[in-house]
Amino acid sequence: MTIVVTTPTGHVGSRVVRLLLQAGVRPRVLVRDPARLDEATRARVDVRRGDLTDAEFVREAVAGVRTVFWVDPTPHTTADPIEASLRTAAPLVEAARVGDVGRVVLLSSVGAEKRHGVGHIDALAGIEEQLDATGADVLHLRCAYFFTNLLLDLEGLSQGILTTAFDPDHPMPWVDPRDIGDVVAARLLSDAWRGRVVQAVHGPEDLTFHQVARILTEALGRPVRLNPVSDDATRDALRAAGLPAAAVEGIVGMTTGSRDLVPEQSRDLLTTTPTPLSGWAHAQLRPLLEG
Repeated sequence: MTIVVTTPTGHVGSRVVRLLLQAGVRPRVLVRDPARLDEATRARVDVRRGDLTDAEFVREAVAGVRTVFWVDPTPHTTADPIEASLRTAAPLVEAARVGDVGRVVLLSSVGAEKRHGVGHIDALAGIEEQLDATGADVLHLRCAYFFTNLLLDLEGLSQGILTTAFDPDHPMPWVDPRDIGDVVAARLLSDAWRGRVVQAVHGPEDLTFHQVARILTEALGRPVRLNPVSDDATRDALRAAGLPAAAVEGIVGMTTGSRDLVPEQSRDLLTTTPTPLSGWAHAQLRPLLEG
């Protein structure tokens, strides 16, 4: 059984690698800098060093393997993020089309079911559609809003401010990437699924940003107040930071396109994962702010 894991040092990928190793599988990991893998992991995996934007590297690294866990590595700040995401996934899609890869587990996102109008998430929708057309077995994991997105504004949180352009009163699913890794590993190791499968990963509960601010206040032991900002204010801030127009709209679109979103899959036994935001924030976020 050969399983390829992309972005193996990320929040999800690192958890997937650990679980595969504990299951007795030696995964093939595609990584730009092997030094980012800890020494114990590096000794137990098949390391292929290269960049996921290098089509030749990807094509050679996945040729003949049974299963690939694909995480789009494209930064939201890329000049044309949707085009870049689709181009980066093209070698994997081709490998699946010609039968060099049998199964693909795609880290997709809630919102991809809309297909259009959700900013950079539209790229994941496009990758879903392209993989569906290959005839390979494909599993699209449509994941909720990551807890770890809060790490992107540690400076604001250190000042007791939670800034968002999302509708502060709209409940949305939030999830711990570690729990996503658990689902990914289980699916990679399972032979029970075939064809096209979609599975949402909604986390333990839907939360408004008002609720998130209250949860963080308690978990961090300091007041956290919500700072809602408009789409135009977000655009202005991103432009001031030097981001190109397509990147700005890719980021803003993820927010605007999610406001009326009703996930294709409801919350149930299969889509709900266990870790609460309060526990994650106390264990992971609080030490960073107290350091």
